[in-house]
Amino acid sequence: MRIAITGARGRVGHAIGEMALKQGHSVVAIDRLATGEAPNPRSAPLPPLAGDVREIVANVTDFDALLEAFAGCDALVHMAAIPAPFYLPDDVVHYNNVVGSYNAMRAAVEQGIRKICQASSVNAIGLSFSREPHFDYFPIDEKHPAFEEEPYGLSKLVCEAQADSLARRYEDLRIASMRFHLVAVDRAFAANIFHEETTAQAKHLWGYTRFDAAADACLKALEAPFAGHEVFYIVGPDTTMEAPTLHLARKFFPDVPVRGDLSGHKSFFDSSKAERMLGWKHPLP
Repeated sequence: MRIAITGARGRVGHAIGEMALKQGHSVVAIDRLATGEAPNPRSAPLPPLAGDVREIVANVTDFDALLEAFAGCDALVHMAAIPAPFYLPDDVVHYNNVVGSYNAMRAAVEQGIRKICQASSVNAIGLSFSREPHFDYFPIDEKHPAFEEEPYGLSKLVCEAQADSLARRYEDLRIASMRFHLVAVDRAFAANIFHEETTAQAKHLWGYTRFDAAADACLKALEAPFAGHEVFYIVGPDTTMEAPTLHLARKFFPDVPVRGDLSGHKSFFDSSKAERMLGWKHPLP
C-alpha cells in the first residue's frame, strides 16, 4: 500500500513509518516540520525515514494541502495533533486537533481512500488531565462513558464523533480510532514517569503503550476486515507499578467496581477488542 502518515516527524508517526517501510509499503510522510527540525528545543530531531518515502511539509489545518498530499494513496494514518493541553491555549489545542482530524479524514475520502486510522487517546473519557477523573468500573473498555473536562480530551472525543459521522455517510469507509496511553520505548521508560503511589499519578492509572505496539496496531487496523468506525484501546497489558493492581484500585478508587481481572500487575485498561478484531497484541515487558 501507499500510506499517507500525518505527524510523520512525531515519535509515533515516525515509528509507524519505519514499520510500514519494513513491511514493504511506500510512505507519504506529512508534517508541519521539515526533516531535521525538532518539535521543541528540548527534543532532538528524528532521523529521516529510509526507503520508498515522499516527504511533504504541510499543516493539517490546510485542507487543500492535505488533498494534494493524499493523491494516489491507498490508506491514511492520521497522527498529527497537539498531544496535551496546558502548553497552549485551550482554543488552540481544540481547534488544531478537531479541524486537523476532520480535514485529514475528509480529504482522504475525497481522494478515494477508504482505509483510515487516527490517533485518539485514553483521555477521550477524561483521565490524566482532569482535575479528578471519574471511573464507573475497572478494567476500562470502549463502552465506558466519557467524563472529559479539558480541551485535549474533548478534542479526541470529537475526533471519534467525526469518524462516526463520516462512516455513516460513506458505507464503504473503515476508520479505526486508537486510544493510546503514554507512548514510550518500553515499560521501563514509562515507569520512570509513572512510578509513585500518589493521587496525582493515580489519575493516569499507571498505563503506557510501546512505540512498536502502537505502530503495529495502526498498520493492522488498515488491513482488518471490519466495517464502519471502531474505537480501540491500545494499552500495555500491565501497569508501570511494582504494587499489585488490586492494591492500587482499593487504595485510590475503593468505590469503583471491579468487573474483570485485575490480578497481578494487569492493566486498568482492557485492550481485548483490539486483540480480537485486529489480531493485535501488545508485547509483554
